[in-house]
Amino acid sequence: MSGRDPGRLRERVTIETPVRTADGAGGASVGWSALATVRAEVISFKGTTLAATEREEAREPYRVVIRYRDDVTAEMRLRWRGRVLDISGRHDPDGHGRWLAIECEARP
Repeated sequence: MSGRDPGRLRERVTIETPVRTADGAGGASVGWSALATVRAEVISFKGTTLAATEREEAREPYRVVIRYRDDVTAEMRLRWRGRVLDISGRHDPDGHGRWLAIECEARP
Protein backbone atom coordinates (compact mmCIF):
# COMPACT_ATOMS: atom_id res chain seq x y z
CA MET A 1 0.00 0.00 0.00
CA SER A 2 3.04 2.27 0.22
CA GLY A 3 2.72 3.05 -3.49
CA ARG A 4 -0.97 4.01 -3.25
CA ASP A 5 -1.98 6.54 -5.89
CA PRO A 6 -3.57 9.66 -4.34
CA GLY A 7 -5.75 9.80 -7.47
CA ARG A 8 -7.68 6.82 -6.09
CA LEU A 9 -9.10 9.05 -3.34
CA ARG A 10 -12.19 9.84 -5.43
CA GLU A 11 -14.84 9.81 -2.72
CA ARG A 12 -15.59 12.23 0.09
CA VAL A 13 -16.34 10.89 3.56
CA THR A 14 -17.19 12.81 6.69
CA ILE A 15 -15.61 11.70 9.95
CA GLU A 16 -18.13 12.16 12.77
CA THR A 17 -17.43 12.19 16.47
CA PRO A 18 -19.97 11.44 19.23
CA VAL A 19 -21.27 14.32 21.30
CA ARG A 20 -22.84 13.35 24.62
CA THR A 21 -25.45 15.63 26.15
CA ALA A 22 -26.80 15.18 29.69
CA ASP A 23 -30.51 14.38 29.66
CA GLY A 24 -31.19 15.77 33.16
CA ALA A 25 -32.13 12.35 34.54
CA GLY A 26 -28.60 11.07 35.13
CA GLY A 27 -28.15 9.73 31.61
CA ALA A 28 -27.02 11.17 28.35
CA SER A 29 -28.08 11.25 24.74
CA VAL A 30 -25.59 10.88 21.93
CA GLY A 31 -25.53 13.11 18.88
CA TRP A 32 -22.91 13.37 16.16
CA SER A 33 -20.70 16.24 15.06
CA ALA A 34 -18.61 16.46 11.89
CA LEU A 35 -14.89 16.42 12.65
CA ALA A 36 -13.67 16.63 9.04
CA THR A 37 -14.59 15.82 5.46
CA VAL A 38 -11.74 14.07 3.67
CA ARG A 39 -10.95 12.44 0.33
CA ALA A 40 -11.07 8.65 0.45
CA GLU A 41 -10.98 5.40 -1.43
CA VAL A 42 -14.02 3.34 -0.42
CA ILE A 43 -13.75 -0.41 -0.99
CA SER A 44 -16.89 -2.52 -0.63
CA PHE A 45 -16.71 -6.19 0.32
CA LYS A 46 -19.44 -8.73 -0.19
CA GLY A 47 -22.16 -8.30 2.43
CA THR A 48 -22.75 -11.02 4.97
CA THR A 49 -25.82 -12.02 6.91
CA LEU A 50 -25.47 -12.59 10.63
CA ALA A 51 -28.08 -14.17 12.88
CA ALA A 52 -29.12 -11.63 15.49
CA THR A 53 -31.48 -13.00 18.14
CA GLU A 54 -34.72 -13.67 16.24
CA ARG A 55 -34.00 -11.87 13.00
CA GLU A 56 -31.26 -11.78 10.43
CA GLU A 57 -29.31 -8.59 10.04
CA ALA A 58 -27.40 -7.72 6.87
CA ARG A 59 -23.92 -6.28 7.41
CA GLU A 60 -22.06 -4.61 4.61
CA PRO A 61 -18.31 -4.40 5.26
CA TYR A 62 -16.12 -1.63 3.82
CA ARG A 63 -12.52 -0.53 3.94
CA VAL A 64 -12.04 3.22 3.69
CA VAL A 65 -8.52 4.50 2.96
CA ILE A 66 -7.67 8.12 3.72
CA ARG A 67 -4.49 10.12 4.21
CA TYR A 68 -3.12 9.34 7.66
CA ARG A 69 -4.72 11.02 10.69
CA ASP A 70 -4.02 10.09 14.29
CA ASP A 71 -7.34 11.42 15.63
CA VAL A 72 -9.68 8.74 14.21
CA THR A 73 -10.93 6.26 16.84
CA ALA A 74 -13.29 3.28 16.86
CA GLU A 75 -15.94 5.26 18.74
CA MET A 76 -16.32 7.57 15.73
CA ARG A 77 -18.20 6.84 12.53
CA LEU A 78 -18.04 7.80 8.88
CA ARG A 79 -20.78 9.18 6.66
CA TRP A 80 -20.52 8.36 2.96
CA ARG A 81 -23.15 8.94 0.28
CA GLY A 82 -25.84 9.26 2.94
CA ARG A 83 -24.84 5.99 4.63
CA VAL A 84 -23.51 5.61 8.15
CA LEU A 85 -20.40 3.43 8.47
CA ASP A 86 -19.54 2.24 11.98
CA ILE A 87 -15.79 1.97 12.53
CA SER A 88 -14.62 -1.44 13.74
CA GLY A 89 -10.87 -0.93 13.40
CA ARG A 90 -8.11 1.15 11.89
CA HIS A 91 -4.46 0.67 10.99
CA ASP A 92 -1.49 2.21 9.20
CA PRO A 93 -1.02 -0.35 6.40
CA ASP A 94 2.59 0.45 5.52
CA GLY A 95 3.76 1.74 8.92
CA HIS A 96 4.95 5.05 7.46
CA GLY A 97 2.12 7.36 8.51
CA ARG A 98 0.98 8.02 4.94
CA TRP A 99 -2.33 6.15 4.81
CA LEU A 100 -4.99 5.10 7.27
CA ALA A 101 -7.14 2.05 6.46
CA ILE A 102 -10.42 2.11 8.36
CA GLU A 103 -12.50 -1.08 8.62
CA CYS A 104 -16.22 -0.30 8.76
CA GLU A 105 -19.68 -1.81 8.54
CA ALA A 106 -22.66 -0.03 7.01
CA ARG A 107 -25.70 0.16 9.23
CA PRO A 108 -28.64 -1.89 7.90
